[in-house]
Amino acid sequence: KASTAEQTWALILAATRRIVPAMTGMQSGQWRGTSSADPYPLPDTLEGDRLGVIGLGEIGQRVARMGLGLGMEVVAWSPNLTTERATACDVRRVEKNELLATSRVVSLHLVLSERTRGILGATEYSLMRRDALLVNTARAGLLDEPSLLAALDSGRPAHAALDVFGTEPLPADSPWLHHPHVTLSPHLGY
Repeated sequence: KASTAEQTWALILAATRRIVPAMTGMQSGQWRGTSSADPYPLPDTLEGDRLGVIGLGEIGQRVARMGLGLGMEVVAWSPNLTTERATACDVRRVEKNELLATSRVVSLHLVLSERTRGILGATEYSLMRRDALLVNTARAGLLDEPSLLAALDSGRPAHAALDVFGTEPLPADSPWLHHPHVTLSPHLGY
């Protein structure tokens, strides 16, 4: 549980602080630019912004506590989450569509079942903020992956940070490997 929660935050910080493009830019001789010498925006600050946790089980609770520690407002939703349980975790329960529409970071922590398979698809992605980061360290089947690729291409959400995939390991021709709006890790959060 600790490993998955920590991997979630590693991906959130790597994506919002733009660690990968900064490192590859430096490796190619650039300072605060990409490998093609284009400047990139300064990293984002998460303090004061909203973290939406989908699934407030043990891992989701750990992720929520870390968000609270960074000064984020934390909201949560899951099919069975009660207001009382959310309040006991120092977060506010909201409906799924509100969470998606208002959260800067949306992090998935549900168990994969027939009820949750594909719980986020094209409709849900279209609700997300244009600067939203979608993080999945739970199960690939929670997401409609083809729709997520199209959504990223259209700019909503702005970025995805993924540790789990429908096919693992990723094949060499996977569109995830070179997509400019994703941060990836090879299923390290287990």
